[in-house]
Amino acid sequence: DLNECGLKPRPCKHRCMNTYGSYKCYCLNGYMLMPDGTCSSALSCSMANCQYGCDVLKGEVRCRCPSPGLQLGPDGRTCMDIDECATGRVICPRFRHCVNTFGSYICRCHKGFDLMYIGGKYQCHDIDECSLGHHRCGSFSRCYNIPGSYKCKCKEGYRDNGTNCI
Repeated sequence: DLNECGLKPRPCKHRCMNTYGSYKCYCLNGYMLMPDGTCSSALSCSMANCQYGCDVLKGEVRCRCPSPGLQLGPDGRTCMDIDECATGRVICPRFRHCVNTFGSYICRCHKGFDLMYIGGKYQCHDIDECSLGHHRCGSFSRCYNIPGSYKCKCKEGYRDNGTNCI
C-alpha cells in the first residue's frame, strides 16, 4: 500500500488518513469538509439554515431576528411577529390607536382624525366633516362637528333623527 498522505504535494489541504489502496481527507472537530477540499467551520449560519442570520456564541450557533418586534420561533430558525398592540406594551398618543405590523407597530389616527404637522410636531387633528361637506345631514337639518365625527340636528319646526327631518 502506498501512503498517499506522505506524498508531496499533499493530497489533502488539512488532515489526511491513509486507507488501504487510497486515502481520505478530513477536518478537525467543529469543521466540515467542503466540496473544494477545504475545511469550513461547521458553525455557520448557512449550515444552521437561519431565516435572517445568526450569532456564534461559545461554539454554539444561535439564529437571531433583525428587530425587537420579532422573536425566534419554536423551530429556532424562523422569526415570528410579536403583537406589541396585544401585549399592552405600547401606549399611543392621544387620538391614536395601535396597529401591529410585521416586526413593529404604528400608531394610527382614530377614524375622523387626520395626521397634521402642528406646532412643530405631528398630531391627530379632528376632521370637521360639516365644513368640508363630508356628512349625510338632510336639507332640513344642521350639521354639528364633534371630535372624530358629526351630528345632524333638525332645524326648528322639523323633527326626526336629524338625517330625515320632516
